[in-house]
Amino acid sequence: MQFLFPSFLWALTALAIPVIIHLFYFRRFKRVYFTNVKFLKEIKEETSNRNKLKNLLVLLSRCLAVACLVFAFAQPFIPTGDAVKTGVNNVSVFIDNSYSMTAKRQDIPLLDYAKDRAKAIIEAYSDEDKFQVLTHDFEGRHQRLLSKEDALSYIEEIIITPSVQTLDNVINRQKQLLETVTSNKIAYILSDFQKSITNIDQYRDTTIEVNLLPIQTTQPKNVSVDSVWFDGPIPVLNQNNKLVVRVKNYSGQDAEQVKLSFKKDGQEKPIGIRDIPANGAITDTVVVNVSKSGWQQAVISVTDYPVQFDDDFYITFSVQDSIKALFINENGPNKYMDALFKGVPNFHLSNQNLNQLQYQQFGNFDLIILNDLKSISSGLASELSQYVRNGGKTLIFPGKNADINTYNALLSSVRAHTLTNINKSKKEVSSINTEPFIFSDVFITTKNNLKLPVTSLSYDQSNIQSNFEEKLLVYRDGSAYLSSYKVDDGQIFFCAAPLDAESNDLVFNAEIFVPMIYKMAISTTKQKNLAYKISNNVVIETDNKRHSGDFVYKISGAKEFIPGQIPNGNKINLDLNDQIKTAGFYNIMLDDDTVGKCAFNYDRKESDLNMFTEAELEEINPGNKKIKVISSALQANVSGAINEKDKGIVLWKWFLIAALAFLAIESLLLRFYKN
Repeated sequence: MQFLFPSFLWALTALAIPVIIHLFYFRRFKRVYFTNVKFLKEIKEETSNRNKLKNLLVLLSRCLAVACLVFAFAQPFIPTGDAVKTGVNNVSVFIDNSYSMTAKRQDIPLLDYAKDRAKAIIEAYSDEDKFQVLTHDFEGRHQRLLSKEDALSYIEEIIITPSVQTLDNVINRQKQLLETVTSNKIAYILSDFQKSITNIDQYRDTTIEVNLLPIQTTQPKNVSVDSVWFDGPIPVLNQNNKLVVRVKNYSGQDAEQVKLSFKKDGQEKPIGIRDIPANGAITDTVVVNVSKSGWQQAVISVTDYPVQFDDDFYITFSVQDSIKALFINENGPNKYMDALFKGVPNFHLSNQNLNQLQYQQFGNFDLIILNDLKSISSGLASELSQYVRNGGKTLIFPGKNADINTYNALLSSVRAHTLTNINKSKKEVSSINTEPFIFSDVFITTKNNLKLPVTSLSYDQSNIQSNFEEKLLVYRDGSAYLSSYKVDDGQIFFCAAPLDAESNDLVFNAEIFVPMIYKMAISTTKQKNLAYKISNNVVIETDNKRHSGDFVYKISGAKEFIPGQIPNGNKINLDLNDQIKTAGFYNIMLDDDTVGKCAFNYDRKESDLNMFTEAELEEINPGNKKIKVISSALQANVSGAINEKDKGIVLWKWFLIAALAFLAIESLLLRFYKN
């Protein structure tokens, strides 16, 4: 047995007080006259013995009462193996308030259990100790030490949040604050310890004691709409656009008769009823036909219970009224190109002569085609390079008598192969690459009766290997007839032969020519987000349409706020700074005009409800003895468990009870022990 305050043991000298009282207590006797003293001696001896025994018992009771009282103030304890904590305690309590904590145990949400345990933890410490209350929100106001009263008040304010932090980030956050103090550093984590966020197996810091309190229930079933994407770069007006939906089953049991639905423009369309294997996923497709241009919004839903926060997946997308291409020529329009665009709905072709270019309009076009230019000026090369880097696409058909040097200036600026010399020999295209988007899903087979281009004039290119080149059509000698180069957010397509019918019969191969131009116009190297995940660091990139610095963008939806705004050329980055808390649709506003839409969904990381058991938590980081698990059995009296952990088995209460018991014995002796 050890004492927390051994200096109080000096008070044992107070035992001398009852001894002194006993020794120097002289009772006065009254003189009584007897007529016969024959039996007086026997009575005297018997009474004297009785008085001695009673006085000794009273003395013993008083001494024991004083001794027990002194021991109680010295606070004795039996060590449990841990160092006893003295001085001010600095305690950080993390409460998991993510959506998984909406699961219930005995009809009570796990979050309520966690809040009650957190209060009990704080109550176990003294008023002089300091506390941090932390949640998944990572709010700035929580990054400071509080008094006991303020900490208990903060706990009352905690509500469910869509934000999700991994536990290594949580511990690092606790560590940031506790490193500012020198005395006892104690951290508590109250969570259901989902495997998707519990990544503390590599935590090695031993300066902070970390206590894990599992707040868990039986794992419920959960089916979630995991992700949604279009089977193509962009949805097209009045076309059957395929929307792919991935649904995932996070439980260890098969999910049967799961209903999927698609809702757009106020109308709900059933996708089907599916069975999903245990811990598996399925993909399904819904055909979306958009009859009007502009921004669209839709919801893909799954019927599931009891976990429902991830049953809806919100998406937004923009559909252009037409795909616009610019044809830059030196010798007038090309009849084959004009005929192609007239035959494809929603496609519009503009022709501009080389000497009448309007560079400021380049950004309005989805594809720019250079045809039969003798040379490319430095100004045009610079504008095209900037246009491509900002996400545009350019297709180049060189002129029959091209100035190779001017072409190479543009090609080298976009890291494409340069031209070496003109080749007037007949060459045949022998293979087509159907892996890239340009020719994917175009042909049932490329082996039978597919006529490929033949050229009588072409340009040889440098044969230096490039990581940026993707060959789409290849000559028999292995050189490229048509290549694609990714340049930042855009693409350059280069054809080795002019479009002139005498030099190149591509225009007569409709099965190649038509889908090639069409898919080049709608291709993209950077998919636009259909939806965003609610998190702490969402940044939305949109077109910069501000006319001056007085105009600001706003986000309007479940709440309205002004995001951070960082101009980036013809784009602007909107930093939402953790302002979005509710899933749904939001408008991007500029001077009260809606210039865009975006959708937000809750993080699917919380959908996986697989949890670490208490036994698994004990083994999760055996190398760090500072990580401890407070089991559910101890949580019923978590205050007592903390006291035992920090101070050993505390005995002062028992000594206080013993002191009261000995005082009671003294009173009984004095009252009922007859002389």
